[in-house]
Amino acid sequence: MTAELIDSARRAEYGTDLERVLRSRVAGEVAFDDYTRHLFSRDASMYSIVPAGVVFPRHQDDVVAVVRTAADFGVPIVPRGAGTSLAGQTVGPGLVLDFSRHMNRILEIDPDARTAVVEVGVVQDQLNRAAAEHGLMFGPDTSTSNRATIGGMLGNNSAGSGSLTFGMTIDHIRALDVVLSDGSCARFEPVDEDERLRRAEADTLEGRIYRELPQLVTANEKAIATGMPMFWRRACGYRLDRLAGYGEANPFDLAKFVVGAEGTLVVATRALVDLVPKPRKTVYAVGHFETTHAAISATEDALSCHPHQVELMDKTILDLSRRKIEYADLGHHLVGDPAALLFVSFSGDDEAELVEKLDNLASLWDSNGHGYHTLKAVTAAEQAALLKVRKSSLGLLMAAGEGTRRPLAFIEDTAVPPVHLAEYTKRFKEILDEHRLEAGFYGHCSVGCLHIRPFVDLTDPAQVETMRHVAEKIKNLVREYGGVNSSEHGDGLARSEFNREIFGDELYDAMRMVKRLFDPAGLMNPGKIVDAPSMTENLRDRDALTPAPPLKTMLRFEVVGGGMRDAADRCMNIGVCRKTAAGVMCPSYQATLQEEHSTRGRANALVKALSEPDPHAALAGERLHEILDLCLMCKACKSECPMSVDMAALKAETLHHHHEVHGTPMRSRIFGSIRLLNRLGSATAPISNLPGRWGVMRALMERTVGLAAARPMPEFARDNLLRWNKRRGRRRSRPAAGTVGTVNWLADSFTTFTEPHIGKAAIELLEASGWNVEMAGGGCCGRSSLSKGLLDDARKKAAGLVTSLARDTVPGSPIVGCEPSCVFTLRDETVALLSDMPEVAQVKQRVRQVEELLTAAIDEGRLRLDESSWLRGRRVVFHGHCHQKAEVGTAATMALLRRIPGLEVVEIESGCCGMAGSFGFEAEHYETSMTVGRDRLFPAIESEPEDTIVAATGVSCRQQIFHGVGRTAWHPLELVREALAGAAPRD
Repeated sequence: MTAELIDSARRAEYGTDLERVLRSRVAGEVAFDDYTRHLFSRDASMYSIVPAGVVFPRHQDDVVAVVRTAADFGVPIVPRGAGTSLAGQTVGPGLVLDFSRHMNRILEIDPDARTAVVEVGVVQDQLNRAAAEHGLMFGPDTSTSNRATIGGMLGNNSAGSGSLTFGMTIDHIRALDVVLSDGSCARFEPVDEDERLRRAEADTLEGRIYRELPQLVTANEKAIATGMPMFWRRACGYRLDRLAGYGEANPFDLAKFVVGAEGTLVVATRALVDLVPKPRKTVYAVGHFETTHAAISATEDALSCHPHQVELMDKTILDLSRRKIEYADLGHHLVGDPAALLFVSFSGDDEAELVEKLDNLASLWDSNGHGYHTLKAVTAAEQAALLKVRKSSLGLLMAAGEGTRRPLAFIEDTAVPPVHLAEYTKRFKEILDEHRLEAGFYGHCSVGCLHIRPFVDLTDPAQVETMRHVAEKIKNLVREYGGVNSSEHGDGLARSEFNREIFGDELYDAMRMVKRLFDPAGLMNPGKIVDAPSMTENLRDRDALTPAPPLKTMLRFEVVGGGMRDAADRCMNIGVCRKTAAGVMCPSYQATLQEEHSTRGRANALVKALSEPDPHAALAGERLHEILDLCLMCKACKSECPMSVDMAALKAETLHHHHEVHGTPMRSRIFGSIRLLNRLGSATAPISNLPGRWGVMRALMERTVGLAAARPMPEFARDNLLRWNKRRGRRRSRPAAGTVGTVNWLADSFTTFTEPHIGKAAIELLEASGWNVEMAGGGCCGRSSLSKGLLDDARKKAAGLVTSLARDTVPGSPIVGCEPSCVFTLRDETVALLSDMPEVAQVKQRVRQVEELLTAAIDEGRLRLDESSWLRGRRVVFHGHCHQKAEVGTAATMALLRRIPGLEVVEIESGCCGMAGSFGFEAEHYETSMTVGRDRLFPAIESEPEDTIVAATGVSCRQQIFHGVGRTAWHPLELVREALAGAAPRD
C-alpha cells in the first residue's frame, strides 16, 4: 500500500465520515484541516506525504479506538513522537498519531530495580532528569535527547554517542504495552516456553503471533544466520535474529523483537525500560587534527584506552559553529584552526582516575604522531561550549544549505567495524568526489558510524539520479567491509527499498511474512522496511512544493537566500524548537506542546500559505493567523534554531498582509503608538496612572480594548528622562579628563517615560567614564509597530530615527541604550525595512551595547567602583532579554556585573519570561504569558533567598517578574551605578 491510497479523491469519499467517527470515539484532539495535515506531512527527512488527518491520543483507549476505526475505513496508521526521524519513518498516508502532546507521563521509577515505566511520548531528557534524582539514566544518548521521545527511540532502535558503553535502545527495553493491528491490546515481554504456549492457545491476533512466529523463525534459521549483517550496531530490517534459538536460556521476547520495527507491526503505548547508573563524572580529550582522515586514523589508539565514546567533527561543522552566536564560544577553546576534532570521553566516579586516562591517551597520540594538540576538558565549564556544538552538529550542517540545495540524509547512517573505518571513509569520500558532491563528516568513530550528508538539490532531476547512484554504491561499499546500511536511524523511506538486496531473498521474504502476520491488512505504517516505494518517491522539495508565486513584502527576506517562502522553508524539521527545559525557543510550544506552536510548525504553515496561488490572500487566512497567534516574537529562533528561521520577522510580515485584507484592529494601533501614549501618559501623570489602579477601569479596558484586567499597568513618570536631561542642561556633570568621545543615548519609549531612573543611572555612568552623552530621543525605532505588523508605520518611524542618527550625531560615534528590543531593532529589522536607505548600514555598525563601553571603562581605570558598596557579599541572579540573547548573547552584561566588587553573579536558565512586550497585556494571551513565566523563570527566582538581588535587562521582563513573583528586578546598569555611588539599596 502506497501514498496513492490516500489521494484527494479517496479522502473526499471517507474524510468527513472518518473525522466524525473519530471525534465520537476519541478523547484527544482530532485534526483534519489542511494546515495540520501539512504540518504532519514532514519530519526531519527529505520526504513529504500529506496524511488524511492527525489524532492526539490522551491514553491507550484512544489508540485502540483510532486503530479500530482506521481498520474499519481501510486507512493506514503512522505513529509519531517528535518527528525527528531522518529516513522518513514518521510520514505517510492515513492517520498520524502524535504521542508527544498528551501521552508523555513518567508513571513509575523503581530505583532498586533500576527501571522506569513511561508512556511513549516521554522525552529522553525528561526521563533522565527524573532518573538523575536516583543516580540513574536511560542508557542510549541521542543528540536529539532534548526532544526525541522514547517511542521514537524504540521505533528506530536509536543509539547515540554512548552506545559503545550502553548499547542501543533494544538493549534497554524490558516490556511494552502495545496495540495490535486489529485494535486489540497486548503486553510484550520475555516469556518462557510454557507461557508462550499458553498465550498461543488464544483465538486472537496475539495468539496467532505466538503460534506462527516461532514456526517462521525455525523455518528460516539458515537465512537468519547467513543473511543478517553481522555488525552489532544495526537498526535495519526485523530483528528475527533476536528470536533465533529461543529456549530455556533465551526467552521468547516480542518486546525486543518489535524494537526498530518503525511502527509497522504494532503501536507501542507504554514501555518498561531499564535504567543504568549515571556516571558521576565525565572528562574529555579533544584531539586537534590537520585532516579528517588523520582524526579517524587516531580512533584505534583512542579505543585501546577503553573510552566511553569517540566522536568526530570535521571543519565544515566547526566553521559553521563560528557563525552562530549560540555556539561561538567554541572558538575560544580551540588551538589553531583544526580540520577535524576527535572527542574522546571517559566516564566514572573517580575524577583522578579519569584524568589519568586523559593523560595516557594524550601521550599515546603524541607518541604515535596523531594530531597536533590535545585539549583536556575536565570541568563542566571547560566542556560546555565543546559539547553544545557536538550535540548540534546536525543542525549546523543543515544550516549550510542554500535554497533547495540541502545536506540530505540518505547515506548518513552506515557503519563498519572501527578497524576498517579510516579506509572505508577514504573510499566513501572518493565516491562523493567522483560525483562532485560536497559533504560534512561527523559521528561516532567508536562504533564505526559516521553521519555524512551530501548537499543535493532535489528539484534537479539530474541530482536526484546522482543521489540514487551514490546510495547504491555506498550500500555495496558497506557490504564489502562487513557493515550495515543503517546503524541507528532506521530504514524508513530512504533505505527500505534496498532491504531485499541487503538481506537476500529468503530472509527478506521471511520479513514480509512477519509483516503479514502482525498486520494482515497492511495498514501499520506501510512502505517501511518491506514492500517500500523507491527512495526517490515522495521527495519533499521535488514533489511537495509548487513554484513560489510572486509576493511583494515590506521586509527584505533576500538576506537568507530568497524570498519570504524561502525564509520559512529553511526549516528542515530537526525539531530543536521542541525542546522544553533549556534555552528560550519556543516559549508557547513549551506551554502547549502543540506542533503548530513550535517554530517548525509555524514555518511549515507559512510554506503552505506562501505556496498557494494567491499568497497575499493566504497570509490573511484565519487558520494561519491562529497558528501564528501565540508566537511571542521573542526572536530566540533566530539564534537557537540552527537554520536561523526568524519567525518574528515572518510573523510581522504576515500580520501586515492580514491587516491589508481585514483591516487593523484598534488594539494593534494603540500598541503601535506606544511612544506617543507613553509621552502623553508622562505629561499627564499622576492623573494618567489612576485608571490602571482602579479595578473597574481595568475591567472596562479588557472588555473594550482587550487589555488583561489581571495585568498591572506600568506607571508613568512625570519627571521623565527627557525632562531630566533638559532641566539639568549645562549643569550636567562634566566628562572626566581625557574625554573618550561622544556617545548617543537612545531614549527608548519605555524607560524614558516609565522607568527614567534607569536611563539616568546609565547616563551618569557613561559621563563618569569620560563620555560626552548626547540624547537621541526624538523618535521611535518602530519596534512596537513591527510587533503588530504595522510595517508601513514601522518603516516611517525607523526611517525618521535612522535619518536623525545619521545626520544629527557625530559621525562614527556609538549609539547605545538600555532596552534591548529597541537597541537591537536598529541592528536587525531596521535593515530589513530600509534596505534601500544607504544610511542604515552605517547606523547599524555604530550600535553598541552600553555594557561594553562601561566594562572597557572599568578595565581601563576610567570608571572606579566602590570596593565597600552595599553590594559586596550579595548574590544577584540575572535574567537576559530574549532579543539580547538572539542578537548578541548576554556575555557583555554578565561581564559588567562581574566587575562589581564582591558581587556573586549567576545567570539563570530561565527561558523566556512570557511577557514579550504587549503579548502579556493582551487578555487572550494573559494565561499563556503566565504559563511561560511559571515554567522556569518564576521557580528560579522563588527558589532564591529574599536577600538575593534579581536583575533583568528588559522592561517587559521586569514587569513580569514583579507581577509573577512579587520581586522587584533591577536593571544591571542600576547595580553598577549603586556600586559607583556606594548608596543604600532602594526599597
